[in-house]
Amino acid sequence: MGRAKVAISLDGEALDRLDRLVRAGAYPSRSRAIEAAIQEKLERLGRARLARESAKLDPEFEKALAEEGMSGELASWPEY
Repeated sequence: MGRAKVAISLDGEALDRLDRLVRAGAYPSRSRAIEAAIQEKLERLGRARLARESAKLDPEFEKALAEEGMSGELASWPEY
């Protein structure tokens, strides 16, 4: 997918901090810094969603489901 231009507004303090990061060489431009921040936030939101969905699972049911298909295979496993 291609890139698109987006206009945003930042308060003065945020813009100063952003410019300091660019001047320090942490990012090559404001655009790249903002893009990295958005990408990081989206990834965090995705992990949070996964954690919320995982919390809905019943551990006992999931264990039983996982072990259901293994009962026949257990006999063929070597002893340790």
